[in-house]
Amino acid sequence: MDKLKSIISQTELERTIKWGIDVYTYRGQNILGIAAFKSYVGIWFYNGVFLTDPAQVLVNAQEGKTKSQRQWRFQSIDEINPDLIISYIQEAIENAKNGLKPDIQKSKEIEIPTILSEALCSDEEFNFCFEKLSSYKQKEYSAYIQEAKREATQLTRLEKIKPMIMQGIGLNDKYK
Repeated sequence: MDKLKSIISQTELERTIKWGIDVYTYRGQNILGIAAFKSYVGIWFYNGVFLTDPAQVLVNAQEGKTKSQRQWRFQSIDEINPDLIISYIQEAIENAKNGLKPDIQKSKEIEIPTILSEALCSDEEFNFCFEKLSSYKQKEYSAYIQEAKREATQLTRLEKIKPMIMQGIGLNDKYK
């Protein structure tokens, strides 16, 4: 981490802390973040999808979910090439200067699982409270139930979230 911080400090990026990690910005725009994990240290380029990646080092950490971020992982200090890292950072800064931003299409349609749909149809007040939630929170709850494989688990989850929905609380509000 210290070596990466030292390399990044040679650029025009400003260091800040966001989401509990070091994030480096250019004129208030997030360019990259760094964090250490059990088996690697990583650099996240927030708009890494626009990087040319000549060394083929960038990966999409969550294929199918992450649209624009790209990650560069280092398992040992020997893998850290300062000149190469700076070239990637300079390209990311240039992309920010040129206003490159991903055009991410958000899905407007909410796929409500059958168990939740049945519960909403059978309880007018519950349905009213669910409809009052933002579409993001509705999607969050729907996905939470849908991700459970067994019907018994889906029913348990429904009982768990029902009081939260009635109070207008999002599934993950306590983490925000």
